[in-house]
Amino acid sequence: MFNFLQRPERVIGLLLVLVLHGVVLYGLWRYRADIAPEKVVFLTMVTPNAVHQPPRAEPRQPQPAKALPHTPEPVHLQPEPSASPAVAMPAAPAAPAAPAAPAAPAAPATPVAPAMQEPAQPVTLPGELSVNCPERTPPSYPALSQRLGEQGRVVLRVELDEDGRVSGAAVKTHSGFIRLDEAALSAVKTWHCKPARRNGLTVPAVALQPFSFTLEDR
Repeated sequence: MFNFLQRPERVIGLLLVLVLHGVVLYGLWRYRADIAPEKVVFLTMVTPNAVHQPPRAEPRQPQPAKALPHTPEPVHLQPEPSASPAVAMPAAPAAPAAPAAPAAPAAPATPVAPAMQEPAQPVTLPGELSVNCPERTPPSYPALSQRLGEQGRVVLRVELDEDGRVSGAAVKTHSGFIRLDEAALSAVKTWHCKPARRNGLTVPAVALQPFSFTLEDR
């Protein structure tokens, strides 16, 4: 025994061997403990007649409405009565009334213009105008119309004013030649006739006046 203790290297070697054996044994024990037990599988047989039904959906519970924040009602503050009594102010003196303006003079009445008398309707004279015209000049036969052999009969419609003067003339029936018509118009406009009368008053008049242009009379 004494000899064994005197050799420390042997003691150390023996301790190392023991430690290694302990480590190996501990590892084997952990390995066996870590092995999981056999798993058992259970199989369920489904018959063909079985109908797969989907899971029923649970009805949704209505969520409670969120309460709106309460708005405080406005508080109306009434002014406190003043402790000091109100002092009545003296009324201002009334302003003197302005003197009344003198009344404007009334505008003179506008004279009413007398109603204008309507012009008298012309009187149609019977027969030819030449009967009532003492001052008349016959028309002249145009020289060019004579050379060209132009002849015909023209009838004029002549208008007279209240004094018997010719106020207008127009061709009622053409002669067929413009030179003959113009010659008749130029002549009749120089005539002066007796004024027509109605109820003792002179009035305008209308009459017809024919003129014949023939080469045999020249």
